[in-house]
Amino acid sequence: MNVLIFNGSMDDRPHATAGRVTGYFEDAFRQKGFTTEVFSPASTEIPFFDPAKPGIPAGVQAMCDAFCKAELQVWLTPLYHGSMTGVMKNCLDWLELTSRHGRPYLTGKVVALVSWANGTQAMQGINAMDAVAKALRAWVLPFSIPVLRDHLFEPDSSTFAPLYRTKFDQMITLLADARPVAI
Repeated sequence: MNVLIFNGSMDDRPHATAGRVTGYFEDAFRQKGFTTEVFSPASTEIPFFDPAKPGIPAGVQAMCDAFCKAELQVWLTPLYHGSMTGVMKNCLDWLELTSRHGRPYLTGKVVALVSWANGTQAMQGINAMDAVAKALRAWVLPFSIPVLRDHLFEPDSSTFAPLYRTKFDQMITLLADARPVAI
């Protein structure tokens, strides 16, 4: 089964928070025998969504194909001003191109959500992604992970704190056991 890990941050360096969380999920799913693909807007040129502009940019087409191919998805974003990143929302807006597919948008896909913030408001990022995922007809895993960034790592270490490793592993298990919905 295919898993798409959608890193909604423009900072996709391997040692940045987004890179570490993405890598953790990617490694865990591969160890379980899943095919994984990481999509990061930082490594792809996705223009501002403009449905009136003729033609489909190659990066946008590749992104839409990746979202449509993956039965399971993990969406990751830092909290930016009370929501997901703008670049993440822009990418999701481009999924409008799939509206005329036999299974439009993300119909029947299972999506898991992770957001982190320096304060205690990461749930706002989860809520924003949840609303968009449901509008795109996805099934949102009923277990999401709002992360308090200051507690994500062990003190003086790049290792995830046991609390978050446990939560990530639980999400991976739940998503691995999920089955896309045939509609």
